Amino acid sequence: MARESESGLPIEPVYGPEALDGWDPAEKLGAPGSYPFTRGVYPTMYTGRPWTMRQYAGFGTATESNARYQQLIANGTMGLSVAFDLPTQMGHDSDAPIASGEVGKVGVAIDSIDDMRVLFGGIPLDKVSTSMTINAPAALLLLLYQLVAEEQGVRADQLTGTIQNDVLKEYIARGTYIFPPKPSLRLIADIFKYCRAEIPKWNTISISGYHMAEAGASPAQEIAFTLADGIEYVRTAVAAGMDVDDFAPRLSFFFVARTTILEEVAKFRAARRIWARVMKEEFGARNPKSLMLRFHTQTAGVQLTAQQPEVNLVRVAVQGLAAVLGGTQSLHTNSFDEAIALPTDKSARLALRTQQVLAHETDVTATVDPFAGSYVIERMTDEVEAAALELMEKVEELGGAVDAIERGFQKSEIERSAYRIAQETDSGERVVVGVNRFQLDEEEPYEPLRVDPAIEAQQAERLAKLRAERDRQAVDTALAALKKAAEGEDNVLYPMKDALKARATVGEVCNALREVWGTHVPSDAF
Repeated sequence: MARESESGLPIEPVYGPEALDGWDPAEKLGAPGSYPFTRGVYPTMYTGRPWTMRQYAGFGTATESNARYQQLIANGTMGLSVAFDLPTQMGHDSDAPIASGEVGKVGVAIDSIDDMRVLFGGIPLDKVSTSMTINAPAALLLLLYQLVAEEQGVRADQLTGTIQNDVLKEYIARGTYIFPPKPSLRLIADIFKYCRAEIPKWNTISISGYHMAEAGASPAQEIAFTLADGIEYVRTAVAAGMDVDDFAPRLSFFFVARTTILEEVAKFRAARRIWARVMKEEFGARNPKSLMLRFHTQTAGVQLTAQQPEVNLVRVAVQGLAAVLGGTQSLHTNSFDEAIALPTDKSARLALRTQQVLAHETDVTATVDPFAGSYVIERMTDEVEAAALELMEKVEELGGAVDAIERGFQKSEIERSAYRIAQETDSGERVVVGVNRFQLDEEEPYEPLRVDPAIEAQQAERLAKLRAERDRQAVDTALAALKKAAEGEDNVLYPMKDALKARATVGEVCNALREVWGTHVPSDAF
């Protein structure tokens, strides 16, 4: 029976040498750690050391999230990954009317340096690598992190980690944007410049396809639209006067890992190859690190089911294996109960143990590139690459990623893919174990972790106390300087840091920028 991949490409029952007729190994593969990096960005990959094992966590108050981080570190987590609640992601304080009902729900509530200080209390910031899933207010959270590190006596040049800072995908698939695209890109360029001068080891952006995939994007769409966004960011930085090799080595990417192992491996290989060629041929990058597509992977939350949730343990293990075989640099494995509620301590530990089994009990780390030369993988890599390049060319024809976003192109394409997946699931053509096949007559009871609704009032009390204690004149002066920088061409991060140090809140800083830059109004014009 003929099958199609997630990208709608045919999968043949048998592949042989004819699948690679005219195929040039030197052009397509190269050596591991060498251009075009199809086989991985480092020569030794996991034979030298495993990928960074991150666990994405954050909920409720900074105190609760800090306790979870301490547990994850004790269980062997090599890097922290912070989830922020929706008000923080949207640049609103916890006591703002628009934040009602969302405080601490999908991540930790951070309103000021006071909360950030608690969040990382007792965690040595010169010894951990921290990833922060924050986009429109990424500059604020990075500066708060730097300020807390300085209080610990840690120099900024010792800090390692990543801010997601990818606002273009918010317009495409996720929706937690604040400012219009042009000032958002200006802010990102300011972050690139600031980090090069002040926090040189920090990854300044994690260009994300994960959220597009969660919205329904196929693997080809995921890498096409993600790399198109990456090209837009590079063009923005170059137009702002930066040399490509001054910032490109700190760019990173963020992809999903689905249960379809073969196509996922092919997707990661194709993405590395496309990016290396774009950076070399379009931007003239000379530093080999500028050509490397380094990426973090998260297993596919959208494929987890509330029905028979323990089956998700199997799904996550398969997805994690796909990421590892595809050559990821770091990995977060979802907890089996995430389709129901926030992960419990036990489920978060099991998710981490899944990675540890892959790293230490299998042989996938014994050789650099297990699938190189596989007829099916190399053919699928070529096909995914071709499909992605075709989509990227359509984005270019529309004027680039921003113009295509403003016309609704990427969003429309992803919605069509999501509709196809929903139709296939509803018809039974796409089997989802426990949902449309192999169901139980009655689901077993499960007690999820729930966030205390009193958190909202607690955060409001903390904010009232902060506003009563701080020097209001110092805050107003700092916010005025921030607005002046935003109106002109000065880097906004320096006055922003002064405002946050004076205990201005996340909402106050974002509101100051809203006054100058306005807010984004989406278009469905395409």
